[in-house]
Amino acid sequence: MLVVTRMSLLQVKILMQQQWTYSMMAAMLLNLEDNLGEIRYGIYSHLPYTTSGARVVRLASWSPKTGFTFFTRMMFFPPKFTNFYRSQVNVTALPFPPYWNTIEEKGANGTTHTKYTGTDYLMIESIAKALNFTLYVLPTANWDEVTLRVAERKSFIATIIYAVFPKRLEQYDYSYMFEYAFHAFTMARPALKPQWQSLYYPYTDGVWLFILVVVLIMPVPFILISREGSIVKDERNRVNAGSLLQDIIGTLFGQGMSDKASQSHSSRLLFASWLVFAFIVGTAYRGNLTASLTAPKYPARVETLEQLVTAGARVTMPPYGAHFRDFFKESDSNDFKTLGERVDIVPSAPEGVLQATMKKQAHMEARRYLELIIAEKFTKADGTTSLYIGRESVFPGLSAWPIPHDAPYKDTLNRAIMAVLEGGLYEKWSRDLVNEARQESSKKKREILEQQMEQGVLPDTNSQDNSDITALTVIHMQGPLLLLLLGLVFASLSFVVEYLLTYCQRKDNRA
Repeated sequence: MLVVTRMSLLQVKILMQQQWTYSMMAAMLLNLEDNLGEIRYGIYSHLPYTTSGARVVRLASWSPKTGFTFFTRMMFFPPKFTNFYRSQVNVTALPFPPYWNTIEEKGANGTTHTKYTGTDYLMIESIAKALNFTLYVLPTANWDEVTLRVAERKSFIATIIYAVFPKRLEQYDYSYMFEYAFHAFTMARPALKPQWQSLYYPYTDGVWLFILVVVLIMPVPFILISREGSIVKDERNRVNAGSLLQDIIGTLFGQGMSDKASQSHSSRLLFASWLVFAFIVGTAYRGNLTASLTAPKYPARVETLEQLVTAGARVTMPPYGAHFRDFFKESDSNDFKTLGERVDIVPSAPEGVLQATMKKQAHMEARRYLELIIAEKFTKADGTTSLYIGRESVFPGLSAWPIPHDAPYKDTLNRAIMAVLEGGLYEKWSRDLVNEARQESSKKKREILEQQMEQGVLPDTNSQDNSDITALTVIHMQGPLLLLLLGLVFASLSFVVEYLLTYCQRKDNRA
């Protein structure tokens, strides 16, 4: 922008220093100067960052007689943000790991100072080195103040990713949209349900049906062979169908057969073929039963948005989730509308994740943030966790840094951001931070376990897996226990019935 004025030099300097449009943006003043009746214009520009600080520079002058006279080597509309000359740049951010985090460290003299870390901090630190400026993080109380300082132009950038929503664009602009903050949800891993059908799991329905048919058919050839032999020999060699069926079923459990069923050569051959069948079926059953008990099949997990909605679970989000809740409710998707009705706001992400471990509900956050929270606070010493993150993200939240509207340094900032992304640094920082947090959490918990063992306190085996051996619980053995209980009940009933029948028969005989 070029502005033509006729003011005193003092007024020119005050105007260009105090107005954002003239001081920060690509603007020049063409000022008519009093030069003893000669028409002469001075060309001025405000440079906010130089070796000597902010100042108004007279680039050139122009008159009809002499034309342009240049006083510096600078071009017209000089770039103002390629070098900040170690000047201080105000930014705003709040802890939101792994993107931005604060660590209080103690110095040698006992004083504490704040250290920043995170992917977004590392990126703005790299940009600061490239553009030669120093960072100053303005104090803010909440997320609304973070962006309010940007809208007021007190903060150059909110150096923490914000999802791009149409309503937010009314207050501030965005930098290059460099991060797809895939919002995902975490839930507690499904617990193992009581398996009273565990004895049935080793075979499919078809195999059980086939075994049942074979068991019912096998007595027939035994009976036919027995009757054929009884014609030639003795009627007493004839086999009873009930006892024979009992013997056949018994061989499946490792029992032997009676002598009557294997007196002839033909019956022995039939008996041998049945034993081979029973051995194969029994061995396969016991192997699959052992596998199903020690490595049981867990219930299906909620992995997608559609499954989350169908499950009817409540969803928690931190305070900034109110924007997402409104966005979901305004969506044309029925799943998003339903999700918006179920969103509850909690004070913090750790609180929401903790509720997810205790209740049948989910907590929604940016996927990287969830990974870090789980790694830091909800991972056991052996590296396992009771939580999981849904396979499918709820939606890809295109995110960027909030900057003021019409920020003249936007293009310079965007080029620096793109250079960091193209170098693969942003993704590397994210992976390193999550791995470091996971290792640090496991290390701390191992130290706690070692201290407890030194003090003679046994670790809680329910919360920590200290062995690779999986002990069978009542849930695993529920099927055999129920079968035993049912057997005892039926045996008791049979005993009572037999006793009553015997008692009645004796009574009739006495009469």
